[in-house]
Order: sequence, then structure tokens, then C-alpha cells
Amino acid sequence: MADSSGLQFVSSFAFEAMQKVDVVRLAALSDPELRLLLPCLVRMALCAPADQSQTWAQDKKLILRLLSGVEAVNSIVALLSVDFHALEQDARKEQQLRHKAGGSNGESILVSQLQHGLTLEFEHSDPLRRLRLALSELLVIMNKVSDSNGEFFLKSSELFESSVYLEEVADVLCILQAELPSLLPIVDVAEALLHVRNGDWFLCLLVANVPDSFNEVCRGLIKNGERQDEESVGGRRRTEALRQLCQMNPSQALNIRAMVVEECHLPGLGVALTLDFKPDAADDAVSPLVSYVSGLLLGTNHKVRTWFGMFIRNGQQRKRESSSVLWQMRRQLLLELVAILPRSRSTHVPNNRDMEESSSSECSGLREEHVVKASALLRLYCALMGIAGLRPTDEESEQLLQLMTSRPPATPAGVRFVSLSFCKLLAFSTLVSTPEQEQLMVMWLSWMIKEEEYFESAAGVSASFGEMLLLVAMYFHSNQLSSIIELVCSTLGMKIPIKPSSLSKMKTIFTQEIFTEQVVTAHAVRVAVTNSLSANITGFLPIHCIYQLLRSRAFTKHKVSIKDWIYRQLCETTTPIHTQLIPLIDAYINSILTPASKANPEATNQPITEQEILNVFQNSAGQSDGGRGAGRTRYSITTQLLILYYILSYEENLLASTKQLAAMQRKPKSYSAALMDQIPIKYLVTQAQGLQQELGGLHSSLLRLLATNYPHLCLVEDWVCEEEVTGTLPLLRKMMLPSNTCRYTQSQLHQAFQKLPSSSPRLMRILEHLSLLPPADLIPYAEALTTSMALLLETGVPRRILQTLNKLWMALNTVMPRRLWVMTVNALQPSAKLLRQQRYTQNDLMVDPLIVLRCDQRVFRCPPFMDIVLHMLNGYLLASKAYLHCHLKETADFDRQNQTVSSLGVPGQPDTPEVTREELKNALLAAQDSAAVQILLEVCLPNSEEQQLGASTESLLKSIRGPAPGKCKDEALGSRASANRASEEPEASLFSDLREVQCLICCLLHQMFIADPNIAKLVHFQGYPQALLPLTVAGIPSIHICLDFIPELLAQPQLEKQIFAIQLLSHLCTQYALPKSLSVARLAISVMGTLLTVLTHAKRFAFFMPTLPCLVAFCQAFPPLYDDVTALLVQIGQVCASDAATKARDIDPLIARLQYMKEKPPEAVASGGSTTTITSAQRTAEELGGSDPDVQLCYCVEATFMDIISSTLHRL
Repeated sequence: MADSSGLQFVSSFAFEAMQKVDVVRLAALSDPELRLLLPCLVRMALCAPADQSQTWAQDKKLILRLLSGVEAVNSIVALLSVDFHALEQDARKEQQLRHKAGGSNGESILVSQLQHGLTLEFEHSDPLRRLRLALSELLVIMNKVSDSNGEFFLKSSELFESSVYLEEVADVLCILQAELPSLLPIVDVAEALLHVRNGDWFLCLLVANVPDSFNEVCRGLIKNGERQDEESVGGRRRTEALRQLCQMNPSQALNIRAMVVEECHLPGLGVALTLDFKPDAADDAVSPLVSYVSGLLLGTNHKVRTWFGMFIRNGQQRKRESSSVLWQMRRQLLLELVAILPRSRSTHVPNNRDMEESSSSECSGLREEHVVKASALLRLYCALMGIAGLRPTDEESEQLLQLMTSRPPATPAGVRFVSLSFCKLLAFSTLVSTPEQEQLMVMWLSWMIKEEEYFESAAGVSASFGEMLLLVAMYFHSNQLSSIIELVCSTLGMKIPIKPSSLSKMKTIFTQEIFTEQVVTAHAVRVAVTNSLSANITGFLPIHCIYQLLRSRAFTKHKVSIKDWIYRQLCETTTPIHTQLIPLIDAYINSILTPASKANPEATNQPITEQEILNVFQNSAGQSDGGRGAGRTRYSITTQLLILYYILSYEENLLASTKQLAAMQRKPKSYSAALMDQIPIKYLVTQAQGLQQELGGLHSSLLRLLATNYPHLCLVEDWVCEEEVTGTLPLLRKMMLPSNTCRYTQSQLHQAFQKLPSSSPRLMRILEHLSLLPPADLIPYAEALTTSMALLLETGVPRRILQTLNKLWMALNTVMPRRLWVMTVNALQPSAKLLRQQRYTQNDLMVDPLIVLRCDQRVFRCPPFMDIVLHMLNGYLLASKAYLHCHLKETADFDRQNQTVSSLGVPGQPDTPEVTREELKNALLAAQDSAAVQILLEVCLPNSEEQQLGASTESLLKSIRGPAPGKCKDEALGSRASANRASEEPEASLFSDLREVQCLICCLLHQMFIADPNIAKLVHFQGYPQALLPLTVAGIPSIHICLDFIPELLAQPQLEKQIFAIQLLSHLCTQYALPKSLSVARLAISVMGTLLTVLTHAKRFAFFMPTLPCLVAFCQAFPPLYDDVTALLVQIGQVCASDAATKARDIDPLIARLQYMKEKPPEAVASGGSTTTITSAQRTAEELGGSDPDVQLCYCVEATFMDIISSTLHRL
């Protein structure tokens, strides 16, 4: 608003005095300054005050004294004497009239027909008419503003433009607004004044006379303002008016700037206010302009960023104007940039060796107090050019390049500045346009390479710019331009668009002049590892560079060994784990196993040696008996877990790559089993479980590798046991343990074992104390506990000791399972083997898991120890599967490759099919599993001593089921007698141990059958003693799967398999009365009927004698089978009677009786059932011993009939 440039505005001193009503300051004002504030002062002096205090009364006197000498006060007093109520009514009538007339300038109620111009009328009018003239003109402008729909216009008004009457018009305007606030809201008045000449002057006077309205007026002007203020005349006038208001009240300038950002209007005003108000200590901190613009472009508010970016783009499209706020901002930024440049900087760089001096050189070095400012300026220019689209001028480009290539001091801020400068060069390579500038950049990059180590050591930072240089060089060599762009954006902290084509010049400089690939690899190996590497260390580290070089196979290509560097870095790690470590290990393993090219299959990295690995685990908690803390003080748990991950992942990738390696005739060395035995795998994984938050994805990766390569360490029951060992209750028990409690040594524990049974109380105290310790603290006692287990098999050892030892063993199993299993197997060997000093190794037990069952026979009747043996057996069966799979995978591809090579030129020599090896392995595993199951089933049978005491298998199940179906009466009597004998005290103990062992074995068999149903099928096709069927059917819940293959078993040609199938089916039908069981039972009855017609005389007797009692169970489970079973029994009796008819014995009465029972079974039993049973039993006892097979079979048929009938009546 140049039209008001000659007018005097209200000063900030005067406004503050008005705002605080400071009479002393008001008295100090000059007459011109006081003249601008007269409307408010006169009203203040004449109107009745709300403040009735004595202080205000004195101040009011001073104000009256101040006004007494001013002539213009009289005219203002006259203005205040008008009837404003009538004036307001006339004004509202005129507004209504104009509204009806559509806004046309017709007759005016406020002002009658003017005879002269508006200025002359104002000069010759009385106070009332002056008020009417000003009010009418102001209402016209306000109405036009409301009808303009946001389009700016400039209203030509003689009243507001005459310089002679400006002060009088301002007085009238202030009085009108003060007396008619509802008719003339101050925000609307302020908006209308923007559309007249000298509007900003009038606005400042109006606000100065109503100082409390400052924020309200400013917010209204901003809210109604344009989004881009420099695009229009109205926007520039509004910005200028607000700047004048802030000049009048500078304390509110930053608040007004905050309103601008909040509303996203008038961006030029925000910049202008920042330029207008500069702090006194600008040299000691980043300038307000840099802070403000950086906050807008780099903040999180996308709307604000877009709004200000549009201001920059639009401002560049206009011609360069000195009055433009954008060009004022750019000039100020350039001045700040030049102010911090080293004095002797220029585009010409001397070609001497002074560059190798310290970076703090006064000649070309950046002063330390300017480094932070320089970094802030660089980021701001990056944001302006990358986000807002600023196109730098030649002068700006030249000075920016000078700043970027300056040498900062060796401080953390200096390292940050160099990194930012380097990334800005990559992002905006157009800054380098001339050969001189390119030479300057190359020399600066060379200086970076030379000074990198010095900067890192002097600044004391782990992430220096040297790693970034290496990383960018590697990305250029592998043409990963997108990764360079991502690196630049990450370092600068902003997302800016960078075209890959713009990096071509930098790529040429890097790959051909500065960093050839061989230089990169040689330099990378010499870079020191990061001490205590963790996720807390941010920035670009040596590990990023090594990882990229490994991926691009640069080390193997140039025959540079990287093994030692990776090993040292893995040893220098801590929690929380750095995210780049696992990808680094994966890339390293790939470079070991896969050559860089097929032409050179030997171009691979070397693996970490076994001795280096052992050094990491030396004295680890799960590896040795003592010194548990020593290993962790030297190598952290993170290092041990990473090395473990490396070994397991290496072995897995080695197996997966056998085909490719065999094709290239390469066979990398696998880590020995002896090494794996010395690594506390389970202990480390347990430790990792408690550090999952700090280890990232390492714990889950280790679990995956364990499940694949060491399934015996991932047993479900182990995880459940760990919860019991490490849960809340064990923690409470540990809290109960006093800190000053007695600690027992291994020798004391060993002596207590040796003196059993006299030392039972002392041994019990020691074991109870050990049960309160954490599993890791039990490791030193493992050998004493396992070697003494055989002593506990002697008689007289309390059961509580056995159970406590079992509990301790399970606790140790959570931290050192593999070593514990080997020690336990060797300790439980029979005494004959112990004398021969035969010691098994881990490999022996994986090759032959059945060694576990070749233990002392007393273990089979010691349930706590049997639980341990079964746990080890299950684990070694799984370990054996994994071992054979790995062995097959290791040898198959190489053997096939050798066979292919050896069979070349030999016609007619067939290749061994791969399926044969797989089938042999599966057959071996199946035989192994089935042998274990058969041995365990044999253990379930009572031995000779138990048989003498009457502990039969059926008696053990009498609590679950009744007596076995179809047994003859003498067998029933025998079972009752054995039950009576079992009531005695010694037999009850044997009964309890055997029953508990059977339950443990049935639980294991249930798990095995679920894991692999083929094992159940194989075992039942092999068969086992019929006496075990009641136990297996009742004790193994998953045995119902046998219903699926019983039809196939019935179809076998061997008679004993068919008999076993029918006996098994009879128990399954009783246990699982399902529709499927009914159909299979019908099939079995049909098969029995068929076999009756085809079997020979001898085989018929051998088949039907054991299977006829099974028909009773069929009828008990499924009554609809009565008819089929009765028909089968009569058919069997008829066949046997016909064969026996040729003999002297007469059995016709027996046949007749069978026929009668078939037709009327209830009546037969009711009339003489008991007599027949007694007779049958007597004849069985007296005559069957000398009868031929047919007669015996006839009587067995009769006994079956009677059992069916009696069971039916019993159910009724």
C-alpha cells in the first residue's frame, strides 16, 4: 500500500501505552502521535468508568490535563454529543431499503441529496451530518464486500482519499465503531477498509483506539485471506496491512504467524513477519527464518507442506521483484549462507598437499560454531529444492557448492555436516556444472576418504561418513540406484524426488576415479568393527557396507577374505540386536556355499573355524559345569545366539545346496558332531525366549532351524515342562529360598547317594534344596545326579526320592538335554555293561535309538525312571529321523554324481534310482519305531514273579472294564482267585508300579500313533500278545484308527493275522461302539463264515477256538448282530457235527440243543439255563480233554451261545 507511505502510523510505544493504559507513557507522546489516539482518550475521559478506584480517578485527571491543550478534542466531543440511537435506526432502515432495491445506489435515508462533492459536504457539515456521511460511505463498501464473493476490488472514495481530512475522517470512523458496535463489527469494518486507499492507515488507527480487538481483527483478516497472498493485489494489500498491525504490536507477531500456518493462508505474511522481527542474538543459533521455513517443509503436516511449496513454485513464475517476499527470503538466506563460509573459499582449489592437514585449518575450514547453522541451511535448501521445487540461481548454486565442500572440524556435528553435504551432492548433481566445480568436488571426496578414520576417532562416533561413502560406492558398482536414492532421503530426513538418470555423472566419478571395486573391497576389510553394536546405534555403519559387498560378491571376486571381520563384528554385539546382523549372516553363508561364478567354483569365502566357535561358547552356562558367568563377561548372549544361528543356518543351507554343489564337484566341510555336542543349544534358545523383544526375529528364526534340524529339542512336552519350571510357582519357591541358605557341593550329593538307604533323609534334604534352584544352577550337579541313578534302583529307596530326582532331571532337561540324555543312558546300563566300561556317545544313540531300552531291567518297574527313559526314547527316535534325513541328503547327490561320472562309457549299467534310497530309509525308520513299540508292549506284560503274584493284564483293567468277554467259567474262577491274592500288601505294590508303567507307555504310544498312523498299522500287522489287547485298547485313545485297516488285516493270508484282527476288533467294538465299528464287525462275521467253508480240519480248529469268544463282544456292542452271529454259530456246529458223525461219539443231542437255542433263546435259558450251564461246564471239565477237535469246537460253540444269552439277560 504505497498510497499510505507518507502517513504517520501508530508506534509500538504508543500502542503498548494504550493497551496498558499507561498515562505516564501517554504523556510522553508527541502531539502528532497523541492526535492519532484522541478518539479513545476522549471517550475514556467523558464516559462513566467501570473502575471507581482512586488510582483511576488520578489517571483520569492526568488524561483530562493531557487533552486540555489539544484543539481537536472539541470536535471529537461534538461527535460524541450526537444521538447515536436515532443514527443507528436510520442506518438500519437504509440497509433494508438497499437490500430491497438490490444494492443499487438510490435514495439515502442517512444522507440527503448532495449539492457538492463528498469532501466539501464533509467540510461544511455539522458533527451529525459528518457521522451520517461517513457511515453511509462505509455501509456501501461493506455491502459491496459481502456481495463480491471473494473477488477483490478497490473502491474509489473521495472521503477516504483526501489527505486534508484524513484525521477527521479517522475520528468519525473510530467514534462510529465504538458507539455502534452491533451495526459496525470491527472485523467487518477492517475487511471493508482493505478496499479503499489508505485503508491500512485507517485500520491501524481503528485498532489502536480499540487495542483489545487486535487478535480478533488479525484472525478475521487471516481467515478471510487468500491461500496465496502474492498472487493478487488483494492478497498483497492484506499482507501489508497485517504487517503494519504487527509493526504496531510486535509482541504478537509470532502469534499472528502461527495463525497464518494454522489457517494455511497468506504464506508471504508468515515469511515477511519472520524477516521483520529478528532476534538480537542471531549469530548464536540457527536463524528464525531457517527454523520457520524448515519447520513448514520438513514438518509432519502434509497440508502445510503443500501450501508453502505452492508459494515457492508460484513465486518463481513471476519476474524477479525486489518487493516480492519470496525474493527477500532468498536474499536473506543467501546472506546467512555467505556469512558462515570460510573467508578464502573460492571455486579455484590449490593443488598442493595442504589439504591433508587438519580440517580445522583457518584457510578452508568451517568454524565450529557455524557447523550446526551450516547443516540446518543445507537441509533447508534440500527441502526448498526437493520438496518446494526451488530453482537456485547461479549465485546460490555457487555459494551452496562452496559451503558443501568446506571442511568442518572433527566433531559429531562435523560428521553430520559432511554426511548431509555428500547426500546433497548426490541429490542435486546439477549444482556441479563446470569442470572447475567437478574438480573441487572430486578433491573434497578424496579428502573425505583420507580423513574418515581421523574423524571417527576424534569425534567419538560409531557411524561416520566413511561407511556411507563405501555404501554408495557399492551401490554404484552394483547399479542399485534406487538404494542410493533411499539412502540419500533417509540421511537428509526427507522424501524428495530424485531421478536415477541424474546420478550418472556421480556414478562415473565414483566407479572410475575414486572407488574402483577392488579399492572398495580392500578398504572395507580394514574398516574397524563397531564396538558394542546394537539397534541403539543409528546411521550408516561398516556392517551396511560389508553386507552390500557380500551381496554383490565383491570379496570373492577379488579374493579378499572377510571371515575375520565378520567374526570380530559378531563378537562385538549386544542387545537390542541390530537389524542388519541376520541379513549379514545369511549373505555370508551364501557366499561360502555358492561361488561367485560357475567359471570359478573355488571363488567362495571361508567359513568360521570350529575353534573360533568353541571360543565363543567356552565356559558358557549350558556348556560346562562351572564358571557360568565367565563366558558371558567375554561374549554376550547376543554373540552366542548369533553364532548359533550361523551354525544352524549354515548346516541347513549346506543340505539345501547339495545338488548344486554336487554338480560343481564341490563339497564344503560340515561342522562336526563333536562341535555341536559342545554347544548348549537348548540353554541358548531358552535364554532367547526371555529376550524376544530385544532380539527381534532371531528367536523365531532359531526355533524354525531347531524344528528342522533338531526336532528332539522341540518336543511339546518339553515346552510344557519349561512352563512348569520357569512359571510363577517356581518363582515363588525360589523367593522362599533364603539368600544365606546352605549350599551343597557335588561331593556331598555324591556321598549321600553312596550311603543309601541309611542316608535317605539327608539325600532328601539335598534334593529338595536343589529343586528350588533355577535350572541353570543345577548344571554343576548333573553328573552327580545321573551317575547315581543306578543306586536308586535298589530296594528300600523311598518313592519320594525317586520322584524328586525325576523332577530335577526334567528341570535339567530344559537347559542341557543332549548331554543329559547321554549321561543318563550310560548311567542306566545293566551292570554287565558297566563292568565292561561301554560308554555310548550322542552319535551312537542317534544311529540306534533302541540303545535307550537296553537299560537295567529294574528301570521297567520304576515309574519315575521309566518316565525319563520314555522321554529320551521319544527324543532319540525323532533325532534319528533327522540324522538319517541329513545323512541321506549329504551323500545322495554326491554319490549319484559319482555314479554318473563312473558309468560314463559303460553301456548297459543301470543307475540306482533315488527312490530306492528313500524307501530304504523309510523302511529302517519304520522298523526302528515298530521295534521300540514292540519292546514297550513287552514291558507291559507281567514278568514271571508278577504272574505268580496274580498281577495279570486283565486284572489290571478290571476297574475299567468287566471280565473279558467269552471266557470260560474256570477262567473266571481263576481271575477271582488272582484278585483275592492281589489284595495282599506286597502284591499291591507290584500292581501299582506295573500299572503306572503301563500308563506311561500307553501315553507315549498314543503320541506316536498320532504323529504317524503308519506306525500303528505296522505294529498291528506284526501283531503282539493277545493278553495286551485289553490294555492297548483301553489305554491308547488313538487306537481307534485301527478300524481303518482291520479289513485289510482280515484279508491277509496268514491265519494268525486274521485271528489277531478279530480279537482286536472285538475289543474295539466294546470300547468304540460306532457305526464304523458295526460295519467292520459285520465284515468280520462274513469273513468267519467264508473261512468256515474253505479251511481244512486242523486250521478250522486253530481259527475258531480263539475267535468264537469274540462274537460275544460283537453282540454286546451291537445287538442287531445277534441274528448273524447265531446263524454263524449254528453253521459252525453243523459243520463240526457232520465231521464228527463218522465217529462213535453221539453228539446229536448237542446239535438239537443248539438248534433249539437258536429258535427260542429266552425260553431255553428261563427253563433250564442254569442246569445247562452247569452240565456244559461239567462236560467241559470232564470230557473235552480227551475229545477230538470237532467235539471241542462244538462245546465251545455252545459255551459262546450261553455267554451271549447270559450277557443279554444281564443287560436287561
